[in-house]
Amino acid sequence: MSGFLGALADAWAEIRVHKLRVLLSLIGIAVSVAALTAVIAFSEYQQQYQTEQSDRWGGRSATIVVGIATENGDPVDFDAFGERFERVSERFGFSHTARVAQGVMFPVQLSDGVVDVNGRLLDPAYSQIHREQLLEGRWFRDGDAEVLAPPVVITEALWDRIGRAPLNQHPTLAISGDAGGTYQVIGVVPRQGFGDEELRVDVLYDSYRSRVDVLPEGAWPQYEIWLGADQAAEIGPVLAMDLRAGLPEGQAVTVSRSDWAASPGMADSMQTFELITGGIAMLILALGALSLINIQLVAMRQRVREIGVRRAFGATAGRVFVSVLLESLVATTVAGVIGIAIVVAVLRSDWVIPAMFSGMQDVPPFPMRAALTGLIASVVVGAVAGFIPALVALRVKVIDAIRF
Repeated sequence: MSGFLGALADAWAEIRVHKLRVLLSLIGIAVSVAALTAVIAFSEYQQQYQTEQSDRWGGRSATIVVGIATENGDPVDFDAFGERFERVSERFGFSHTARVAQGVMFPVQLSDGVVDVNGRLLDPAYSQIHREQLLEGRWFRDGDAEVLAPPVVITEALWDRIGRAPLNQHPTLAISGDAGGTYQVIGVVPRQGFGDEELRVDVLYDSYRSRVDVLPEGAWPQYEIWLGADQAAEIGPVLAMDLRAGLPEGQAVTVSRSDWAASPGMADSMQTFELITGGIAMLILALGALSLINIQLVAMRQRVREIGVRRAFGATAGRVFVSVLLESLVATTVAGVIGIAIVVAVLRSDWVIPAMFSGMQDVPPFPMRAALTGLIASVVVGAVAGFIPALVALRVKVIDAIRF
């Protein structure tokens, strides 16, 4: 132990003497380790961002979709099936269920006349299942179906058509047809991309059914259930059997998953992205290691006299080897810590992640995997970069000090 501590003290003394060389090594490795850490952290954030985007389309992991249809295309008594679904869901104790009916058209009175607008009938839990994000206002709440002016959530394009009135002024929509009346706008869904001009109205399912006895032709309601990923495989088949039991002949119940985790293609794309980014990071680190080895070898050529004198005063070959190796390890470890600290400070700032991943709701903390990988990489690079110069130092003899 005393020999190791002595070698460590020698290495620290050499670092203090050769400040310029160490500084050059420190900068190169710090940049390389910072790049590696940032790439791994960026991969973690990118996966979270892609997961949230997929959740908005197919639901969180794991979302089960239940639907019913007839084999010959005859109408289905959705109310009767809804009562059956409620009884079954109570037995299972589902915490997040939502009815979703698409294909509803609403004649909306706009400044240029009555315009048919796409509509959806939804339950409040839909926003949690699909991570619905609003530009302004709020989503539906339990009890909103009891208000006199039923609440609606509209798209940003439709909000523009009604003059973009502030929601605190309680703007309304005039809808004609069977579900005609005055509806209050409580939320606005932002555009999903450049050129998104979809006109859409989201209405509470119960608010619509309180005004209309029968769903319009073309509207097919489904039931969405958000479960844990470990429960979906077990509950799905049992739920399907319970719902199919006692159904009239000719009716079929479908139970399937709609979330991204059920699609192997999405998981494969995330793994491919991580492999590509990891490969880029390793290439950056390899270039940094080569640069450090080159600097260490050039410096070792200039230290032949110094090492020869140390050997003349009794330094053993092992001590010279360990001190040169530790010198590289100490430098790269310090460089790695500095590089990691810079990346952590930058990525944890309030403007980097929101700017790079706009709309991400659950921003994860800085991934420890990235920091640990960067630190381990800096130590490994220091060992590799110090091993070759240490072998060169072993070959230095006392007579070499006289020649140089």
